[in-house]
Amino acid sequence: MKTVGVLMGGPSSEHDISLMSGRNVIKALHGRYHVHPVYVTHTGEWLAGEKQEWLTPAEALRGADVVFNAMHGEYGEDGKVQGILDSIRIPYVGSGVFGSALAMHKDRSGQVLKKAGLHLPRSFVVKKDNINESEVVKKAVDFSAPPWVIKPLRRGSSVGVSMVHTFEGLLSAFKRAFQYDDHAMLQKYVKGRELTCGVLENFGGEKYFALPPVEIIPPENRFFDYQTKYDGSTKEICPADFYGDMLRHIRETAVKAHKALHLQHYSRVDMILDGTKLYVLEVNSSPGFTSESLYPKAAKAAGLEFQQLLDHLIRLAVT
Repeated sequence: MKTVGVLMGGPSSEHDISLMSGRNVIKALHGRYHVHPVYVTHTGEWLAGEKQEWLTPAEALRGADVVFNAMHGEYGEDGKVQGILDSIRIPYVGSGVFGSALAMHKDRSGQVLKKAGLHLPRSFVVKKDNINESEVVKKAVDFSAPPWVIKPLRRGSSVGVSMVHTFEGLLSAFKRAFQYDDHAMLQKYVKGRELTCGVLENFGGEKYFALPPVEIIPPENRFFDYQTKYDGSTKEICPADFYGDMLRHIRETAVKAHKALHLQHYSRVDMILDGTKLYVLEVNSSPGFTSESLYPKAAKAAGLEFQQLLDHLIRLAVT
């Protein structure tokens, strides 16, 4: 019986979501693996088992055959933890250092995705130290008509994201984003059907299998931000009612994004469909694994129960 180290927590704005993912994974693994929970504190200290003392990563993971990384956001999803795991030579579920860091950086990943032939909303980046209200307003006006979406450059789960309808709201939206990152992105808002499509490697007879898309319908007149993502008010249709050429296009886009960013094992690609034009919003290299998370729901729609999904990912990590 393999021993699986489950990493959760971390110095991230998504710390609490990570704990929910980790506990859900631990519950599903119990009885079929030896489970070795590892908790990383808000300040980056590692704890394992019953020992209430700081450990090195190697000490915390001693005895584990493989790691399931249930951390999200900065530190856990941006290449830092992946580098630590590589340095102690322990296999882990998910993407490596390069793919993780690239996917987490919205501007750099966007450039790569555009080169791969995918469509993204127009955007520009503002640095916290260089922000000037009049210049930002002028650049936004020249860029496009409102509304705009303002987001931290390197965060996930819609943390720090705002939709702005007026010039007066721009600066406060940037200030909110700067609470989480020293760079923020202004993106042209694209109105359409919001959806996400997961990718799972070596499944269904395909090297890169696109899971059934999930359509995301926020409450009326509300933006799909952090609150609506987790407060239960958003409607999720899984599988979404896309068919024929459009379904193929969505699934091909997800696989193309996964491959372009050099991701491994699994990922989830967030998109928006404006008429017949499909835009990629961002790519998640470590999607949530809570009881309400979209990736496990899509996997279930493809015939994989949660335990089976975990088994498959662990096999990918150790082979």
